[in-house]
Amino acid sequence: MTIIKNNYFSGERPLYESRDIELRNVTIGEGESGLKESRGIMADHCIFEGMYVLWECEDVECYNCHFAASDRAPVWYTRRISLTDCTLDAPKAFREIDGLTIERMQMTDGAEAFWRCRDGQIADLRLENGHYPFFQSERLSISQVWLIGKYAFQYTRDIEIHNAFLDTKDAFWNSENVTVYDSELKGEYLGWYAKNLRLVRCRISGTQPLCYCDNLILEECSFAPDADRALERSTYRIS
Repeated sequence: MTIIKNNYFSGERPLYESRDIELRNVTIGEGESGLKESRGIMADHCIFEGMYVLWECEDVECYNCHFAASDRAPVWYTRRISLTDCTLDAPKAFREIDGLTIERMQMTDGAEAFWRCRDGQIADLRLENGHYPFFQSERLSISQVWLIGKYAFQYTRDIEIHNAFLDTKDAFWNSENVTVYDSELKGEYLGWYAKNLRLVRCRISGTQPLCYCDNLILEECSFAPDADRALERSTYRIS
């Protein structure tokens, strides 16, 4: 593996098609597609400022890295990527990702984040300003997520969530096979048109939740006083 330390790169595709490299204290500055179509990348304490830095990549590990606000759409069309103790200020992060692992990450701009991501595990995520996060994502296991935004988890499939705080309007619309455990769910119109949505020991607040659901299951859940007109036109079971 080639090791690159304490360096700065900028411009168009400075490390394009890299293979088996270790980046330590490296900054990829202004420009586009810094590591596009690279394979076998390990980045530790790196800063990514240029746009589209990790597109069409495979087997990427990031530790203690920062994705700046200027790094628009930083990770798309990538297979097998893990991020640990990273911060991300860039919008439109994570699109069409297969094999995503996240542990301890903060995101200040969750606009259109995690679209069509598949087969992943996410633990300890704080996501702010999320508009349509996790749209059409599938087969994700998520725990300890704190999410503020709108329209989260729409059209998702086969999702399991534990110990979450979700303050998001229109969450889980048209979702299928989603289970949420031990979580607080706030926002208007929760779960409309969902199929096989299961909520276990959840606290639900916000107007008109869980309407037009098919095969909704509620286990040991509670509703806040503002959760009016709940369960209209839904088929459900409560235990």
